[in-house]
Amino acid sequence: MVESREVKIAVDAMGGDFAPENPVLGAVMASEEYGIKIILVGEQKALEAELCKYSSRKDAIEIIHAEETIRMDEDALHAVRKKKKSSLKIAAELIKDKRADGLVSAGNTGAMVAIMKVIVGTLKGVERPALAILIPHLKGFSILIDVGANVDCKALHLQQFAIMGSIYAEEILKIEKPRVGLLSIGEEEIKGNELTKEVFKALKSTDCNFIGNIEGKDVYAGVVDVIVCDGFIGNIVLKVSESMVEAIEKMLREELSRTVWTKLGYALSRNAFKTFKKRLDYSEYGGAPMLGVDGIAIICHGRSPAKAIKNAIRVAKDFASHRLSDTIQQKILQSREKARINI
Repeated sequence: MVESREVKIAVDAMGGDFAPENPVLGAVMASEEYGIKIILVGEQKALEAELCKYSSRKDAIEIIHAEETIRMDEDALHAVRKKKKSSLKIAAELIKDKRADGLVSAGNTGAMVAIMKVIVGTLKGVERPALAILIPHLKGFSILIDVGANVDCKALHLQQFAIMGSIYAEEILKIEKPRVGLLSIGEEEIKGNELTKEVFKALKSTDCNFIGNIEGKDVYAGVVDVIVCDGFIGNIVLKVSESMVEAIEKMLREELSRTVWTKLGYALSRNAFKTFKKRLDYSEYGGAPMLGVDGIAIICHGRSPAKAIKNAIRVAKDFASHRLSDTIQQKILQSREKARINI
């Protein structure tokens, strides 16, 4: 049962290509639409100047000053070690100190992953946290995990990714017995590299609804609800998908403006095209939750508009309200105990 309680979300207001404008506006929108209490972390004068543009409730948005900002192009580990007073680090400390339930940032992804691991830590039993994104298909959404937090993985890591992704699908997407597929180069168990072959065996031993390997052609087909892979492969899938959407939009725009008839056809089909674009728009889904850390962390695209920040805050609230981290820890510990008994 979901516990009804007040949720407070910290926002790294200096993170992203359009900070602090977009993070502040996104926070204002989330506060007004969802009634969420928010802590903006960043350079105080800059944040106050942005907030003055809006007539939001002052008691719903708090500002905590941060002297430093981790730039998008900075080396993540170097920035984490050197910038002790960065907005990202201070926001993570709010999670650790239980002053905030979740953290949203459109800043340096590598820095956020490192800071969450070091400052907040992983859940008991979790070997490595993972980033998950929603992949739209004809019938709804699939979860792709991991999309960049872990480049080099062991079978145990992917086994845990599958468990965490299944819980995400069950609790947030409300999918009963989500189907789990392992991304490989063929459907047969013998296909793939040594890692995927080992992961295949590991996933068969879990309580997940594992249906076997899936191929690249199945990613957008909706044949599974959770797609499991290492962060190297997952990040390639993510970046190819983003560029493909941009290319399709540009090609459609060019073709539809060639003649009077195509322009007329576009005018008649405008609503359909708007709906299509909305389904593929990452800002509708907010960002990628970092599953497996001892708190809620949502990583947004660096170019995120205010709407994406708003929706990421909503997702963070949903995760906190459903106590998703507690469920993940429980299931991971159960899986480890089952594996120990079967040895």
